[in-house]
Amino acid sequence: MILKNVYNIIYFIYHTGMKKFYIHTMGCKANQFESAVIIENLEKNGLVQVEKLEDAGIYILNSCTVTGKSDSEALYLLRSAKHKKPDIITILTGCLAQIEKDELLKKDFIDYVIGNDEKLHIFDFLKTGERCHAGDIMTLNTFTKAELADTSKTRVSLKIQDGCDNRCAYCIIPFARGKSRSADIDFIINQVNEFSKKGFKEVVFTGIHIGLWGRDLGLQLLDLLKEVETRSTIERYRLGSLNPIEITDDLLEFLKGSEKFCPHFHLSLQSACNKTLKSMNRFYKVEDYLKQIDRINSMFDLPFLGSDIITGFAGETDEDFEITRQNLEKSGLSQIHTFPYSQRVGTVGASAPEQVDDKVKEQRAAIVKEISRKKLAEFINKNTGTIREILIEKHPDKNGFMKGITRNYLTVITNSKDLSIAAGLKNVRITKYENGKIYGELIDT
Repeated sequence: MILKNVYNIIYFIYHTGMKKFYIHTMGCKANQFESAVIIENLEKNGLVQVEKLEDAGIYILNSCTVTGKSDSEALYLLRSAKHKKPDIITILTGCLAQIEKDELLKKDFIDYVIGNDEKLHIFDFLKTGERCHAGDIMTLNTFTKAELADTSKTRVSLKIQDGCDNRCAYCIIPFARGKSRSADIDFIINQVNEFSKKGFKEVVFTGIHIGLWGRDLGLQLLDLLKEVETRSTIERYRLGSLNPIEITDDLLEFLKGSEKFCPHFHLSLQSACNKTLKSMNRFYKVEDYLKQIDRINSMFDLPFLGSDIITGFAGETDEDFEITRQNLEKSGLSQIHTFPYSQRVGTVGASAPEQVDDKVKEQRAAIVKEISRKKLAEFINKNTGTIREILIEKHPDKNGFMKGITRNYLTVITNSKDLSIAAGLKNVRITKYENGKIYGELIDT
């Protein structure tokens, strides 16, 4: 059923019992933040979120379009929802909706297509009854502010930036998110302090490319973090993914002396072979970021160093991948998130010669995942026996024990079942790593 304009969605919501909605989020932390904003927006307008698709009258899919696999998964989920419940209202938003809006409107299992900027006020757009709301995101020059009041979680995310000005050969996201746009400092500080008043102890700064924060304002990320350090009342903050060339000496020196910064870095590396990096249109060299990783490890107390690696980019030979494998093996990374290269129409990589066979991509990804598994185990073992500050989560594990996240990004199951310590900061001695889980004993202070 494709909804016609005459059938205003408000009619369906208030006259056919479709006030219940189910939302599924794919992709990055920015999408997760935006879904939380969508939920609050709908609840303020009288709708009710449900945990099962079967109970919903409206199905919202906040999509990702990083890979072809994510596109296929999104369409499968929407088609399946319509098959199970023919009368359900299906709404596709997010990056796939922004990129493929014209084609998506032809699908008989999609009722509404909502763009990336419009989704933050999704209810207002749905009231019109028009099926598509997705403007030209490349014309946006200012950051769309979104305030989030959610207190159900222990840590809170704040989107400080959107869009990307880079043109990496593999990536379609700049065309789904537009130009880099930054939230202003006062808005960010006010939001952080509001979170602190509500009891949050940690905020995670997210965005599409947070290393670009401030460039459109004549500032840089370090300027913001200095303000967070002196003007905010939050006790801990964490940064999203950074390009290695954005982690300057000045930034590292500041973070080293920060009382609020959690020593958790996520480096957007993409390859550990200079030839491949050049073809990807990435402007740094492997030897430089390997030295940078060593410096970070020497400056901080067991910092967590995550990374992204794409396997099988166009033109990556067996010899190129072997260079990547060797460099990753010797690197001081703590964990590696890897995925096979996916051709995205509209990017340089999609039309490049010497595309790599899908099976080869998967095989290479499996090798990197094994390297990551070993490195994470090594990192956890280095932490065993140390005392770490953890932020206790609001919900215990399945056995009733409280758990929490260290500053250096380890989830530790404690020896306590005391619910009163939830959302608080405690010290824990990490005791063991067993069956993929980290255990620790709380230390009285």
